[in-house]
Amino acid sequence: MKYHEKPNLYIKHVQIKVADLQRSVAYYTSVIGFQVLKQNENEVILTTDGKSSILSLIQLENVAVEEVKTTGLYHFALLLPERSDLAAIVKHFQEVGAYFGASDHDVSEALYLQDPDNNGIEIYIDRDSEKWSWQEEQVYMTTEPLNFESLMSFETNNWTGLPEGTLMGHIHLHVADLQQAEAFYTALGYEVVCRYGRQALFISTGKYHHHIGLNTWNGVGAPVPAANSVGLESFTVQLDDRDEQIVERLQQASIAFEEITVGFKVTDPSGNHIIMSR
Repeated sequence: MKYHEKPNLYIKHVQIKVADLQRSVAYYTSVIGFQVLKQNENEVILTTDGKSSILSLIQLENVAVEEVKTTGLYHFALLLPERSDLAAIVKHFQEVGAYFGASDHDVSEALYLQDPDNNGIEIYIDRDSEKWSWQEEQVYMTTEPLNFESLMSFETNNWTGLPEGTLMGHIHLHVADLQQAEAFYTALGYEVVCRYGRQALFISTGKYHHHIGLNTWNGVGAPVPAANSVGLESFTVQLDDRDEQIVERLQQASIAFEEITVGFKVTDPSGNHIIMSR
């Protein structure tokens, strides 16, 4: 899991807004396989290891009518430790009747779902990075049908929930302008590693296939969603403790930021909120 360790700018936590907290907790525990770590009236913090959290849910007040074609969350992606874990969760989804899509991206094998508020979820495993295909600075990614015959040939244990080693592998965002988004995130320290047509690109550090995906599939100039809309509240990027240039980079790029106890808060040009945590 070297791509999700310092000094990489990996995603370590995602916070999403939901319309009905108890409904969402039931979904994320019984279907996806999280456990509840902490909870209060307005927020539930989820865990896979009983100690740390990669996802939390916030109860909205006065929920807006569902909006379409806005910026915000396309999906967050849960990275499983082993291919056998992916096979096990496929069996689980079949047993509980959960609808899901599936794709082979060459660098990874992935399942796709939507929670009760239509927040997108990817659950995936990476192929060995030595088998990824690079042409200069660009990694090859595609979308092909998942080979279920190969995947389900694994001997799997009974499903007991997401394994402890599950990580927040990446996040994929709807943005209003791809060039503006590229300029913003490269100023933070990311590199473009794949241009997927003219409407999407993937960025990372440390030559991962992507820590963040960006797309304009909701339309160029898509508006920022209302604050009381379900969807992304924020995501947290892990900074390297040795990164002394982050403030300088933010200032040079004219990126407004707020200093907080753990690091900084910034907002991208499409209204996506980011906590940069040391």
